[in-house]
Amino acid sequence: MSHLDEVSLQVDAAIATGSITTMNELLVVLSDDAELSREERFTQQQRLRTTIAHHGRHQKEAEEARLESLTKGGSIL
Repeated sequence: MSHLDEVSLQVDAAIATGSITTMNELLVVLSDDAELSREERFTQQQRLRTTIAHHGRHQKEAEEARLESLTKGGSIL
């Protein structure tokens, strides 16, 4: 298995955990990975960044939906 394949599996695993901390730590590790080309490193990091951004958007939408359901037909007392 090539190093790129191993890194890709690590990124897949980090994304599967859903942990922002894990994904951020892997972003830092990838920044210093001399075995990957600049393009390969960017591609893997971009996968992580995209997942982190979607996670944040999903969290915000869930909070808004929760607030809407709590205040439907009145206000929170």
